[in-house]
Amino acid sequence: MVFLVSDEVKPKNGGPNMVVTGFASGMVECRWYEGYGIKREAFHEDELQPGDHSRRHDQA
Repeated sequence: MVFLVSDEVKPKNGGPNMVVTGFASGMVECRWYEGYGIKREAFHEDELQPGDHSRRHDQA
């Protein structure tokens, strides 16, 4: 699946809803709120799925 910057995603193995913020070295960079702070991490694209409130880009 192809994700774009600002897409909402979440890990396939469970975890928080996150926002895609960029791409680097074949990884998808994501950020999310945890408490009062912002967390960030990079994931392989195949580790992610659309988030609970994501929109599909292939719909007109």
